[in-house]
Amino acid sequence: MSGSFILHSPKQAEKFDAPQCQRTVTASSSTGGKFNLSVVRSIGDKLYEKRKTAALEVEQVVKLLASQGNTKRVGAIIDKLVEDFAFSSQANYRKGGLLCLAATAVGLADHNAEFLPRIVPPVINSFTDQDSRVRYYACEALYNIAKVAREAFIVFFNDVFDALFRLCADSEPNVQNAAQFLDNLIKDIVTASPTFDIDAFIPRLKEYLTVVNPYKRQFLINWITVLASVPDIDMLVYLPELLGGLMTMLSDSNREIRQSAGKALQEFLIEIQSSRNADYGSLAEILVSCASSADEGTRLTAIRWLKEFVVVAKEQLLPHYAAILGAVLPCISHPNHDICMMARQANNELLHLPDGQYGIDTKAILAVISSELGSEQEPTRLEALHWVNSLLSRSRPEVLDQLSVLLPALFDALSAPSDRVVLEALSVQASIAGDQAHFLRLVKQLMDRFRGPAGARLLQRRGSLIVRRLAALLGGQQVFRALAGILEAEADIKFASAMVQALNLILLTAPEVKEFRGLLAQAGSDPQGGELFTALYRSWSHSAGALLSLCFLAQAYSHASDLIHVFATLPMGVEVLVQIDRLVQLLETPIFTYLRLQLLQPARYPALVRSMYGLLMLLPQSDAFKTLHARLHSVPTMAMLKLDGSFNAGDDADLQHTPSNGATTPRDFGKDCLDFAPLLQLFHERQELQAADEEKRRGTEADEQAPQPFLRPMVNWDLPDVNTPSLTSQPPRRGSSGSFAQRLTF
Repeated sequence: MSGSFILHSPKQAEKFDAPQCQRTVTASSSTGGKFNLSVVRSIGDKLYEKRKTAALEVEQVVKLLASQGNTKRVGAIIDKLVEDFAFSSQANYRKGGLLCLAATAVGLADHNAEFLPRIVPPVINSFTDQDSRVRYYACEALYNIAKVAREAFIVFFNDVFDALFRLCADSEPNVQNAAQFLDNLIKDIVTASPTFDIDAFIPRLKEYLTVVNPYKRQFLINWITVLASVPDIDMLVYLPELLGGLMTMLSDSNREIRQSAGKALQEFLIEIQSSRNADYGSLAEILVSCASSADEGTRLTAIRWLKEFVVVAKEQLLPHYAAILGAVLPCISHPNHDICMMARQANNELLHLPDGQYGIDTKAILAVISSELGSEQEPTRLEALHWVNSLLSRSRPEVLDQLSVLLPALFDALSAPSDRVVLEALSVQASIAGDQAHFLRLVKQLMDRFRGPAGARLLQRRGSLIVRRLAALLGGQQVFRALAGILEAEADIKFASAMVQALNLILLTAPEVKEFRGLLAQAGSDPQGGELFTALYRSWSHSAGALLSLCFLAQAYSHASDLIHVFATLPMGVEVLVQIDRLVQLLETPIFTYLRLQLLQPARYPALVRSMYGLLMLLPQSDAFKTLHARLHSVPTMAMLKLDGSFNAGDDADLQHTPSNGATTPRDFGKDCLDFAPLLQLFHERQELQAADEEKRRGTEADEQAPQPFLRPMVNWDLPDVNTPSLTSQPPRRGSSGSFAQRLTF
């Protein structure tokens, strides 16, 4: 074909000039554009040279007819080439037909626009031919047609693109090579065309981005890169349609595809950073889904993009904060260091909102935070708790309105294996409880968390830590008053007894409640201490051992003696004996050093001595009996002999002594300070209920193994002699009762 370019061989990397036809078209002018028989035969010849010669003949005839304006005859030639050759059942005929159709387009030159709709479709149809050589010649033919048609060829772009998309992954390398040449030409035409319809093309491109074939993926990436380089095309506008597909390619098994996709994405990100002209919201939604990808490269890229988006378009992303946070928080705990660090940077950017910024969906963010508080990973949980604190300081009313969503997650965090998570969760709860309107609600829900088998395990593992931390943050008096008030009305006596025993142990040992213990120790002389004693008494009466220890702490020895005598009227179940046994162990600890020293003054504390002997008489001859018996043997014998009727039950007095001069002033704790009669009656009633409940349980378990005391699985009472640090910022003093706190772990 004179002046045309033909892909002669797939190994030939450049176009070449077709040789001039050796034959002249002598019949052309004389026959009015008709072919002689030899030309027709040569079109379908098995030899390429003959087919090429026939194509050159066709080009000359068509050129002549076009110059004469004989469009009808040109149309007839095209129809003949299509019907008899391009659609022939013989492969050589199809090859020749394709060459001649290309020659026809070349011959038409500037007149080809009218005939392209009849020439191009048959050629494109041949891209799916079963014969690879036919597919190769189809590429060659379309190349020559496109080269001569240029702008007129744009109308066929979508169909040609579809055909090239199929051929780029052809099984024959020759066909792939030919398709590559054609693809490059189409790109040149498109980038130079002012009429290219990018809006119509993008949906097709988006659809194809879901493929997994590496050849097709590379083909698509190349097209995206080319289009992004065109000054008149703003690909950022269409990036939401393409981003998902490109991100997916980052996990391709082919390294070249991953690199190409990564490079294309990086170029887009650079453009976004410089122009800041993008649909950040739509892009963020795509990136959020990619941030949970199992592929580390995809996840890292998604988090990096989200971080950059927050930096350059923080205000525009406010409605999407919840979704972005939900993507970032889990990545903070990712084992990949790069992902972890990038997620932390993104999280920090999210946290630093401009002052006075509105438009954040606090409800949605709290829903995400509540979900992440259930994460198994400590870093994620800690950052989620950090977010709650941040929101409390920024949008406190909105957070408090969502407590029904937040509190369950905060309480679940108390069961976390990490102490850091538990302490941070308690810090958040304390911040919430700072509002008196929510304090009692929080304490009630905390109490409910200790119910049932799971609650018993939580009480054993974390009970001490939880209560002590809240006492340090909110004040021991406030926390214990609230807990005691709830337990006073508790219907589940088994649960109430266990809780009281646990709280009593904390009260006696924790350095965080040292000041509170001091008030109770002055209950006989300080009205505030007496009021606190009464408040605790009503709930402490659920446990005989706990109530006795409370009386010993408040130095209400006369009443303690009365309580011990009440035991004679009650069924002495296993539970009560276990509690007394444990109380004896506590009496041997530093907590009650002052009490043991007071035993050296039986004349001053006769009710104390009577209480100790009362306990001794209640105990079976066990290790606890031997321990207490040995202790009482240390009481000065001569002082005991001097005790007179004051040792009787009715007329003893608790005496407050003055350290400065050693003088004593008798004072009856019960008569002057408190009315113990109704309190004693309450204790009697509750102990009867406890005994009945224990008997009921024993009957239920009669056919099973011997029942274990309820307290044993709930509280660990081992008393190793080690010092325990305070949960507050100040360390405990040596010798103080606080140094004993965590030896009695839950």
